[in-house]
Amino acid sequence: MAMDVSDHEAVPQHRKLEEDEIEEVLEKYDADRSDLPNIERTDAALKQMDVEVDDVIEIVRESPTAGESVYYRVVVEP
Repeated sequence: MAMDVSDHEAVPQHRKLEEDEIEEVLEKYDADRSDLPNIERTDAALKQMDVEVDDVIEIVRESPTAGESVYYRVVVEP
């Protein structure tokens, strides 16, 4: 039985953004998808998600100084 790593306390929350949310993020940061850091489609944290290349993933990490930090990654082939 394979473990779902997204349930592990050390794995931050990952969420696939909707297209309108992606546009908001890109506009906010005056960026293109190609400007975002990559995350491979086969990343263990994405295994339980229905993701495709060019999807954008929001990652929310707890931060001792900021409360939480939000990161964005674009899905790529490994």
